[in-house]
Order: sequence, then C-alpha cells, then structure tokens
Amino acid sequence: MPTPRLAVFAVFLFNGALFLSWAARMPALAAQVGATEATLGLALFGASVGLASTAPFAARICARVGARRLIVVGATVTVLAVPGLTLAGSPFQLGLILFVLGACGASLDVGMNVAAVSVTRALDRPLMPQFHAGFSVGGLVGSLGAAAAAAAGWGLTRHLVTVAVIGAVVVVWVIRAVPNTTGDTAAAVESDRPVLKRPLLWLLATITLCSAIAEGAASDWSALFFVTERDVSEAAAAAAYSGFSIAMAVARLFGEPAQRRVGPYRLLASGAVVAAAGLALAVLVPFPAAGYVGFGLAGLGLAFAFPVIMDLAGDAGRRADGTGGEREIGLVTTVAYTGFLLGPPLVGGIAHAADLSVALGLVAFVVALMVPAVLLARRSRGRELTRSAAGSALP
Repeated sequence: MPTPRLAVFAVFLFNGALFLSWAARMPALAAQVGATEATLGLALFGASVGLASTAPFAARICARVGARRLIVVGATVTVLAVPGLTLAGSPFQLGLILFVLGACGASLDVGMNVAAVSVTRALDRPLMPQFHAGFSVGGLVGSLGAAAAAAAGWGLTRHLVTVAVIGAVVVVWVIRAVPNTTGDTAAAVESDRPVLKRPLLWLLATITLCSAIAEGAASDWSALFFVTERDVSEAAAAAAYSGFSIAMAVARLFGEPAQRRVGPYRLLASGAVVAAAGLALAVLVPFPAAGYVGFGLAGLGLAFAFPVIMDLAGDAGRRADGTGGEREIGLVTTVAYTGFLLGPPLVGGIAHAADLSVALGLVAFVVALMVPAVLLARRSRGRELTRSAAGSALP
C-alpha cells in the first residue's frame, strides 16, 4: 500500500490528467457540437457552475464524512462522465455534461486539499506545492496524451475511454491510504458566520479568484488561441499547453524550499508579476514561439497560487485537535471557482467581439491584481495574529 503522501499526490495527478485530457481536445469537442467561440464559452460555463455550486456543500460533507469518502464519490462519477463528453451533440448537451464534471471536480478538489493539509500537518512540512505539482504533472500527462491522440488520429471516444480506465485503476490502488480526516464533528459543523466575517479569507479567496481566471483561460482557450491566432495545427496547439503545465509542475516540485526561503506572501506576489508578464508576451508578440514562452512563464508564475492559498486557508481553520480547515478551504475554493465560472464566458465573449488576443490580454491585467491583494492579505494575517496574542495574554 502506498504512503498517505504518495496516495494524495496520486489523487492530485488523477484529477489533473482527466481534466486536461478533455480540455486539450477542446477544438475537437467544439467541432463535434458545432460550437462557435461564444457558444463554446457558454458550454464551458456549465463546468464552472458545477464547480462553484458544489464546493460549499462539498466542504460541509467533507467535515462530516472525511476526505477519503468524498474523493471516492467524485472520482467515480468523473471516470464515467469524461467518456460521456463524446455523446454530446450540441453546445447545450456539452454544457450539461461539463456541469456534472464540474460538480465532481469540486468534490475532488475539496477532498484532496483537505487530505493534503492533513498530511502536511502530520509531517510538519510545507508540502502543498508538491501535492499541487501532482495536478500539474497530471495535466502535462493529459495534454501530451491528447496531443498524441490527435496526431495519431484517435477519435474522442477511444481517447477518453482509455484515459478514464487508467484513472480508475490509479484511484482504486491508492484510495485506502488517503487520510480520512474526520475529527471533532461538533466543531466542524458550527456556524459559518465567523468564517464569512474574516477579511483574511476573503483576500485569500480573491487571490485564487484571479489565479483561477488565468488558469482556466490557459486550459480552456490556449489550444484554440494557437489554432486561430497563431495558425498552428491542433496537435501543436494541444502541446502548447504542455509548456504551461511543465513550468507549473517544475516550480511546484521545488515549492517547499522556495516557500521556506521567501515566505508564502512574497512567493505569491512575485509569481503574479511573472504570470502577468508571460501572458502579456504571449498576446503582444505575434509569433508562436513567443506564445509558448509566454504561457510557460504564466505557468511558472501561477504555480504557487493555489497550493500556498490552500495551505494558508487550512492553517487559518486549524482546530485544537489538529483537524479543521474544511470550511475555510471550502470558502476559498468556492470564490476561486467563480473565476472558472466567469472566465470562460468572459474570454469567449470578448474573443467573439474582438479576438482571443484581446481577451487574454485582459486576463493578464486580472493576474496583476493579485499583487495588491497579497499585500493586503499579509497585513490582515498580521492583525489576526496580534489580536490572538492579545486575547491569550488576558487573565
């Protein structure tokens, strides 16, 4: 049986591989259902609605039943829904299936992040970037597999069924080693009001919101951007996202020493600057090579946003028994998923009115907004620690 650390890493990898397997074949899916840029954006809106509407409930369920059971449910439906994409015959049907995938993704995300926080606490190491590297590695595997399948002439059905079967085998192998995470049930289901009133959590959520818009734009629109704006083949366009995933995966693999050296807030702010510059390069310089470099820099800069924020949110909700953080992670991920909710129709609508270069340029500006949000979050955390210390000193 694998260790809990390896098991949680494998769940992250599974989630990334299945997600990017279908996202990287977006041009083929769009052709299958006859979607334009605008209608494709609305179809992708279904996945975002599923993510955003399910995350709050997933956090509450996770607090009651534990991360392992939540992951089992999310993974099971995912391996059934991914091949189901090949049955869609219209943008509306595609949106319905993507809604189911989005709901499963929310369950998987909340469950795997809570399980990852449990492992980092047990080992007392800032390992969240490495766990999220699993998602990036999975995304790399999924996008490269999509590129290879497209180049080999595989149809969507053959490709996505193969991916689903492999993913199911991986989950069955590791699931018993995933931490269950259940703790003090009474504390876990207490009122959400204290969570909703904490400025720190809303600032952390804002950072992930901006990051989610950028990551969603890269995964959903990069292939179409290279096909329509840079005139490359579908196989080359699918491989373009690989640069984003490689940069993100490598950065996250070295995330532990980086976070120890510079601290979480400096890491978040510097990453935002790099990501915004990379996206600006991709859209302003009209050559495919510049686009590949730009998306690589975007992946490098965004690498630490989600893992570091999940770590900070989990720490903000830690209870005396060593468990906790489910509601805090749920709040942050719910707001972050509105980035996936708003991103696809926003990018698609702007692309329809102008072009994808203009739309992705706006995304670069959104990423730059992460910098002031990080500075405010660090200040808010300092105020919380000061009040906590003052409260502890009272007789």
